Amino acid sequence: MIQKKLLALALGLALFSCQKVSHEVVPEKPQGWEIYSTPKESSLRGLSPVTGDIVWVSGSRGTWMRTLDGGKTWDSGTIAGLDTVDFRSIYGFDAEKAVAVSAGQPAVIYKTLDGGKTWVLKHQASEKAFLDGITFATEERGYVFGDPEDGRWTILETVDQGESWRLIDSLPQAAEGEAGFAASASSLIAEGDHLYLGSGGTEANLYVSKDRGNSWEKFKSPLQQGESSQGIFALTSTGKGEIIVTGGDYLHENQNEGNLGIFLPEDKKITQRDGYVLVEGPPRKPKLGFDSKAGWMAYLMRNNLLFVKRWPTFSKRPYNEMAGLTLSIWYPDGPMCELEPIGPQEILKPGDKASFTEDWWVTEHKFPGNAKSVDLNQLEAKVKKLTNK
Repeated sequence: MIQKKLLALALGLALFSCQKVSHEVVPEKPQGWEIYSTPKESSLRGLSPVTGDIVWVSGSRGTWMRTLDGGKTWDSGTIAGLDTVDFRSIYGFDAEKAVAVSAGQPAVIYKTLDGGKTWVLKHQASEKAFLDGITFATEERGYVFGDPEDGRWTILETVDQGESWRLIDSLPQAAEGEAGFAASASSLIAEGDHLYLGSGGTEANLYVSKDRGNSWEKFKSPLQQGESSQGIFALTSTGKGEIIVTGGDYLHENQNEGNLGIFLPEDKKITQRDGYVLVEGPPRKPKLGFDSKAGWMAYLMRNNLLFVKRWPTFSKRPYNEMAGLTLSIWYPDGPMCELEPIGPQEILKPGDKASFTEDWWVTEHKFPGNAKSVDLNQLEAKVKKLTNK
């Protein structure tokens, strides 16, 4: 269980404790899939769609494949002399040009200019290297990343469409036992000047660079971590600075906690202090959702009044809101904030009934002026005395 206290301050202040609520979701069988046969019996790992018709694929035993008709027919082959090498990453530029990256040893990068007929070695990393994935920010500039060597991540850059590669100057430091996952080859994203790298193992972090890798920030993720089978497996971008991360523990496929998260750009209206989250004024996203076990929250208003809500929570019952949310804070247009507790799932038969009760209080409390000046201990003590909790 992940537990943390949150405090939201806007035209008021909301205070509560946050903890995940888990419930089982049974996915429906995917509909509308077409299954195509391929000419190779390898384990296929790398995938790079160029258009709806042109797609490059790579895999074990030195395998490469290419389709020019959306998967109906395939050209395929083995990169010469590398029939024991696992190519888990590939990036296609067009029908003729592609770059393939191996996982494990030898740690190599190959390129073809003639639709896969011939492949040329463009880079060979050290004997300790393990390359995890490839991404491109532009048609010319791309990156390959690999597991840490001597305590720092391996990140290679090309500015000539994969013809040459260099190790970037400012490599972010990794924790002992921290590594990448090459299975999906999608733990690195390049978007404009931004780079996003997801890790796993002893720690599951998101590394962010805003200047093409010259400097880095590290953000601890909420995904499972601590073991070599745990962490961030893949990233994707919404195009708005929001990064969705997926992962978990590949040894425990049925575990449904700590396997999905979203990284949001920094919002100056939302801060953290002493185990609390404070929201001061309407944030960039007008509606915030939380998983809370505290069962109460408070709202400080500029007219020196404190509004408090209390409600029951159920740790062993599922909640139907996305991610099992138990409350939300919403800032619609105008000077208003809605504090909305969410009840658990109810299954009713004809004639049954259900109820969900909120208790409300209003008391005097001097408005602090800004989030930095809030006395969190004093405020929480007042709320607990008021609600007898």
